Amino acid sequence: MIDYIKIPLIILIVFLIVACNQQPNKPIPEDAEILKVANSFAFTEGPTPDKFGNIYFTDQPNNLIYKYDINGNLSVFTDNSGRANGLYIDDEQNLWACADGNNQLWKFSLDGEKEVMLNPSGEVNFNGPNDVWVHQNGNLYFTDPIYQRPYWENKHDTVGHQSIYLFKNGSPLLLDSTLVQANGVVGNSNENLLFVADIGADKTYRYKINEKGELEEKMLFIEQGSDGMTLDSNGNLYLTGNGVDIYDKEGTFIQHLEIPEDWTANICFGGENFDQLFITASKSLYKVKTNTEAVR
Repeated sequence: MIDYIKIPLIILIVFLIVACNQQPNKPIPEDAEILKVANSFAFTEGPTPDKFGNIYFTDQPNNLIYKYDINGNLSVFTDNSGRANGLYIDDEQNLWACADGNNQLWKFSLDGEKEVMLNPSGEVNFNGPNDVWVHQNGNLYFTDPIYQRPYWENKHDTVGHQSIYLFKNGSPLLLDSTLVQANGVVGNSNENLLFVADIGADKTYRYKINEKGELEEKMLFIEQGSDGMTLDSNGNLYLTGNGVDIYDKEGTFIQHLEIPEDWTANICFGGENFDQLFITASKSLYKVKTNTEAVR
């Protein structure tokens, strides 16, 4: 004899068990294919999208910036990048380049016109601007670690710290000199947050950006450093180095992507709908379709 009173209770229990075992969608689908879309570079870095989703990235040892467009076409944007490392395209569609050949920041229009914005004489001491992010209000943040380059005539480690700076109104302002080796930097303009990876200490910090553009409320976000970084629209933070590690906005680990290269240097969202993750890793450029999209 069937006990019809117990049937709804059994259904409820089964539903709860299934619901508890279901995981929220991960940023990268489990069955997503990580595609190598370009290779044979010396060392890729600094991917950044324009407003259409085209990707610009550097081949730093070869002094080049490439463009990979939304149709899959690869072209040289410039054959003189100032030995650029990190790049960022701001809301005005200026391409900012950490041109560490002479310790400078260069600004390109997307038709290729260049202007030296930081340290035009090359005489001001920096270690070598490395990574860059620009707030929607125009304030620019860059890191300045020391990575001795073979093309430098002299050693650049004369500053005594490897820090994060604000570039505003044509001048650099030192923000935090306590980091061991600042590297990746990314932010969220809407929430006035800045994330800075201290790769030398294997830590990543989160700061609040105040009305002056300066940093406050520094907190340890993750006990892991990073080379380049990006954020998605859900507040997840993507770190690079040995592949890609993804953490939610509370700093809880979500997902790891294995990239078949010696080093994963940097990362950004792009493509026509800004829902593809582009990854610069050693000699190649990769992309993967995601369940999320970019945040600016």
